[in-house]
Amino acid sequence: MHTGPSPHPGDPGEPGDPDARSGTDTTRPGPLGRLGAWAATHFRLVVLVWAVVVIGLGAFAPQVNAALSGAGWQADGSESVTVREIAQKHFGGNASSALQVVVAADRPVTDPSVQKVIDRATAVLEDDDRIDTVIPPRPGATISADGRTAIVLGGAGADTNDMVEVADDLKERLTDLSGDGVTVHATGSSVLWSDFNIANHDAMIRSEVLSWPVTLAIMVLAFGSLVAAGLPLLLTLAGLVASAGTLVLLTELTPISIWAMNFALMFALALGIDYALFLVMRFRGARARAHTVVQAVTETMDTAGKAVLLSGVTMLVSLSAVMLVPSPAFRSVTGGIMLAVLFVLAATLTLLPAVLGRLGRRVDAVALPWARVGEHRSPRFAAWGERLWRRPVLYGAAALAVLVALAVPVIGLRTAMPSIIVLPEDASARVAYGLVQDAFGPGAPGALQIVTPTGQAAAVTAEVQDTRGIAGVLPAQQAADGSGWSLIQAVPDVDPSDPALGATVNRLRAELPDDALVGGAAADNLDLQRLLTDRTPLVIGVVLVLGLVLLLVALQAPLIAALGVLTSLLSTGAAFGAGRLIFQEGHGADLLGFTSQGFLDGWAPVFFFAMIFAIAMDYTVFLLSSAKEHYERSGDPREALVGSLAHSGRVIFAAAAVMVAVFFTFALSGPLPPKEMGIILGIAVLLDALLVRLVLLPALLRLTGHAAWWSPAWLRRVLPDVRFSHD
Repeated sequence: MHTGPSPHPGDPGEPGDPDARSGTDTTRPGPLGRLGAWAATHFRLVVLVWAVVVIGLGAFAPQVNAALSGAGWQADGSESVTVREIAQKHFGGNASSALQVVVAADRPVTDPSVQKVIDRATAVLEDDDRIDTVIPPRPGATISADGRTAIVLGGAGADTNDMVEVADDLKERLTDLSGDGVTVHATGSSVLWSDFNIANHDAMIRSEVLSWPVTLAIMVLAFGSLVAAGLPLLLTLAGLVASAGTLVLLTELTPISIWAMNFALMFALALGIDYALFLVMRFRGARARAHTVVQAVTETMDTAGKAVLLSGVTMLVSLSAVMLVPSPAFRSVTGGIMLAVLFVLAATLTLLPAVLGRLGRRVDAVALPWARVGEHRSPRFAAWGERLWRRPVLYGAAALAVLVALAVPVIGLRTAMPSIIVLPEDASARVAYGLVQDAFGPGAPGALQIVTPTGQAAAVTAEVQDTRGIAGVLPAQQAADGSGWSLIQAVPDVDPSDPALGATVNRLRAELPDDALVGGAAADNLDLQRLLTDRTPLVIGVVLVLGLVLLLVALQAPLIAALGVLTSLLSTGAAFGAGRLIFQEGHGADLLGFTSQGFLDGWAPVFFFAMIFAIAMDYTVFLLSSAKEHYERSGDPREALVGSLAHSGRVIFAAAAVMVAVFFTFALSGPLPPKEMGIILGIAVLLDALLVRLVLLPALLRLTGHAAWWSPAWLRRVLPDVRFSHD
C-alpha cells in the first residue's frame, strides 16, 4: 500500500476548470486516495447508495427496543445453566428464571381478602402462555412462619429472554393488585434483569441527552464552523441507524442484548466525531496546497484516511477479543459496538469524502469570528511539541509518575456481579427482595437449586442439610414426567451478594455426588463471575498481542509499536486503579451519589478493558501515524514529534473532550452500573489523551530518536509497505 506523490500547487488547472473537477492528475494515489477521488467525483451515486442503506435498514430501527432481549448474562455450558434447563423442562418451569410473586399483608394470608388477591395474582400468571405451571403458596415452604407473606411461583415456560419480557409485561399489573393492607410485587432473576435493563437504559438515554449540548458546543469550537461541525452528525446518524436496523435483523438468527444498542449509540457518536475531526482538519490543510478539491480529498484519504482505517480495524480487533467470553450478552453487546464501528468507518471512507468533495471551501461556511478554519497546523501544539523536545525527561517522568500512582491500586481490585442495591429503591424486584428477606431470612432470595437422580435424593438432602452455610432445605421434589430427576431447594444463611455464598456453592459442588448439580439464580451469577475471572487474562493477552501486530504493520517499527501498546496499557491500568478507589473503596461516593458495593461490577475488567484499550489505540494511531508521516518526509525525529503534535494534537484534544463530556454525564445517572462505566471510561480517556498521547508518548519519541523508527531488514521484507506521507 504505497502512496504516490501529491499534486503540487503549481500544477495546471483551476478549481473551476472541468479537468480540475474531474481530478485529472499525473500521479498515482494509493487505494484509499483513489477511493476518495472516486467518491468525490460520484457524489450523487455515493449519497444514493447510503440513502438506500440508511432508509432500508432504518425501516427496522424503530423496532430495536422491542426486538432486543433483556437476558443473556450467563456462562454458557456452566453447571447453573444446566440446572436451569433441567428444572425448566422437568419441574414445570420451576427454574431460576421463574417469576416469584410476593404477597405480603398486615394479616394472615389465609384471610379471605388476602386469598382473593393471591387468586388474582395467580390468574394474571395463568393468563400468560409463556408461564408454565403456577405453584400456589405452600405452608412450610412459600408461606412465612408468621403466616403474613406468601409466594406464588410462575414457572418459566420460555427461554430466559422471553421471561424477561414476561416480567416487563406483568410486573406492573401485579403491583397494581396492592391495596387495603396487602402489598404485591414480583421478583426473581427475570424481574431483576427487567428492572435492571429499564433503569440503566433510561439512565443512559438521559445522560446522552444531557451530553448533546456540551458535545455540540465542543464540536463547533473544534471545527470552527457550523457546517463542518455537522459532518460528525452525518456519520453518526448513518452509522447508528444502519447498525440499529441490522441488530433488529440479526435477532431473527440469535437473541441480541438491549445493551448492544446503548453501547452502539455511544461508539457511533464518539467515532463519528473522532474520524470527522481527523479528516476535516486534514482536508483543510490539503485544500490549501492542492490545486483542486478532488486532489485535496485524494491527499486527505491517502494520509488521514489510512490512519482512520487503521484506527477502525484496531478498534474492531480489540473488541473482537471479548467474543472469547462464552456469554450471549457479552458477545451480542460486543457485536453491536462492532457493527456501529463498521458502519461509521464505512461512512467515513465513502460518504464523508463525497460530501467534502461537493462542499469544497463551503465546509468552512458559517465560521466562528475568531476561528482560523483554513489552518491545519496548530501553533499552540507545535509550541508544546518544542517544549517537550527540550525537556522530555521532566514532562515524561511527571506524566509517568501520575499514571503509575493511579495504576498501583488496581492490584487490590475486586469484582462481583451487581447486588440488589444497584436497582432503584422502588423497583419491583428490590421491594419484593426485601419482603422475602424479612419473611424468610437473608438468604431466601438466593435459594439454591440442586438436581439429582431420584435414587440418591434422600442422601443428597441430608448432606445439604449438614453443609455449613445452609440455613434450611425443602423436601426433595420428584419430577412428575418420570425423567428420574429430583429437585432440592436449599436456602443459604447469607445474602446472595455476600462473598460467603460462593464458598458455600463451591463446598456443595465439591462434596455432593458428581451427578448432583448445583444451580439457582445466585449460582448463575457466581458461574458468570467465575467465567469472567478465568477469561480476563486471555482477553487482555489477545488484545495486547493483536494491538501490537496492527501497530507493527502500520508503523513498520517494533520499538514505537511496543511503546504505543505499553502506554495504552498504562492508561488503562490507571483508569481501573482510579475506579477501584472510587467504586470499591467508596472515595467520592457521597459526591457522586452512590453506595459502594465494595467491588466493581464483574464485567468491568473484560468489557471496559477492551473498550478503553480500543479508544486508547484510536488516539495512538492518530498521533503515531502523523509522526510516521513527518518522519518519512524529513527523516528528522524532531520534526516527527513536533509535526505530529502540531497536526494531530488538536484533533486528539477535541475528540477526547467530547468523549469525556459524553462519558462523565453518566456520573449524573441514578443507577450504579452506568455511573461506574461512565466515570471509569471518562477517566481513561482523560488520562490517555492528556498524559499519554500529548505528554508521555511524545517524550518517548524524543528519547528514542531515530531508534523509534528503526526496523530490521527481515521485518521490512515480511510486512506490507504502508506509508502515510503524500509526497
